[in-house]
Amino acid sequence: MMQRALPRRCILCDAPTQDERICLDCDIELPRLPLARCAACAVPLASGELCGTCLRAPPSFERVLGVFAYDFPVDALIHAFKYGRRLSLAPVLGEALAGSVASGADVLVPMPLAPRRLSERGFNQALEIARFVSRRHGIPIVAAGCRKVTETLPQAALPWKARAKNVRRAFVCDTPFNGLRVAVVDDVLTTGASLQPGRR
Repeated sequence: MMQRALPRRCILCDAPTQDERICLDCDIELPRLPLARCAACAVPLASGELCGTCLRAPPSFERVLGVFAYDFPVDALIHAFKYGRRLSLAPVLGEALAGSVASGADVLVPMPLAPRRLSERGFNQALEIARFVSRRHGIPIVAAGCRKVTETLPQAALPWKARAKNVRRAFVCDTPFNGLRVAVVDDVLTTGASLQPGRR
């Protein structure tokens, strides 16, 4: 049996760990989403079950399941994973999401990338994260179920109000998902515009 020759070290502080990628001290400090959050879009709430936005205009999706706020050091990890091509970070993000998601979906659909973006990056970060959710819960991945057919500007570079227009008619689903509970997996969610077809 082969064993790892070098001890594993925390990816954040470089402290030695047993088998964890993040040590206990760093894990405690990660910016996890609060328990008091909107049952639909997951934004933090002071009270109630739904935020004002979801009450006024219910989203097209049933609910958002997330783990972390997009804050340091999670934002730096995602940036290094996605733009720095550090695929070794996929287990950190994927296992965290898998641990917070109860099995309930019939299929997982990774948020697709446009062909040029996929060619430049070499991988779809949403698919890499989805692999761990699939493995944990036994939910099949339909990686080619949807396609991004329009090259759009990066959502992060746009004002919130411009994001819905940016992705309008950008996605096409080739697989019929009628009657199925579909979980769309992505690395970051801000406005949810990509899941709001036709919403202005």
